[in-house]
Amino acid sequence: MECSEVKIALDPTPFHHSHGLLEFPRVVADLGYKYMQMTPHADFIPFYNHPKADDELVGQLSKACKDAGIEIASVLPVLRWSGPDEDAREAAVRYWKRAIQITVDLGVSTMNTEFSGRPEKAEESERAFYRSMEELLPIIEREGIDLLIDPHPDDFVEEGLAAIRVIRGLNSKNVGLVYVASHSFHMKNAPLEIMRAAGDKLRLVHVADTMDHHASHGLRYITNPPGNPVRVHQHLKIGDGDVNWDEFFGGLKEIGFLDREDTVMVSSVFAEDDNAADVSRYQLETMTQRIEKASL
Repeated sequence: MECSEVKIALDPTPFHHSHGLLEFPRVVADLGYKYMQMTPHADFIPFYNHPKADDELVGQLSKACKDAGIEIASVLPVLRWSGPDEDAREAAVRYWKRAIQITVDLGVSTMNTEFSGRPEKAEESERAFYRSMEELLPIIEREGIDLLIDPHPDDFVEEGLAAIRVIRGLNSKNVGLVYVASHSFHMKNAPLEIMRAAGDKLRLVHVADTMDHHASHGLRYITNPPGNPVRVHQHLKIGDGDVNWDEFFGGLKEIGFLDREDTVMVSSVFAEDDNAADVSRYQLETMTQRIEKASL
């Protein structure tokens, strides 16, 4: 079904509760996808802790992908490499080294992640991030890894343009940006402004919809007590929220994202596990149609 160079991948998170790690490749293939994104999983690279996949399991996963006729487009660890706690940061660097090795052994060259710091300690988190990268960047560059980072809500970098500046400060062509559509309303800057500023640094996007929490004068969502430092967003299927999809896909076409071989587009709907198969098929069909429309 895919109609351009961009790799269209499925994030299998909605199937974590119903299938084992080695079943994911067949699930992804049966849903019509050619690519899969490996996100945090208890048997693989769990959130914030040491990777749990040994060489044998990595080999089994690689074989399962080959048998199913799909490829892993990207590996997504979430580790506290920008954490202001130094012990946690040092541990995260060690975990990152193993995660990179797993990715290389799988024959994958793209990793995407979050900054994973704290917004209330932004300066400390930025220092921690650059400190970690002093050790990790030489490994990333040596292994030819494309490392792409998402400015996630509740992180020390939440805004799109600010994230580009932090990434640019590394002075490495191996590091780029992830744009998560369902984070659009937290990134402050307009989607097209972020995409144009990122240019070829934008090499991976997550496709899911969300409601604009700024709507109704900020009263679309109410938390108690007022002023709670919470970040509200969803990962809904395309069309169930307020994301401007014409702008999103049009912007990707404008910057050349849709025509490149090194870019990845991931379906990342997490709100409908009870209907995950149908939603995944809908996402693939809709993404493909949107790409075709943007390319006319």
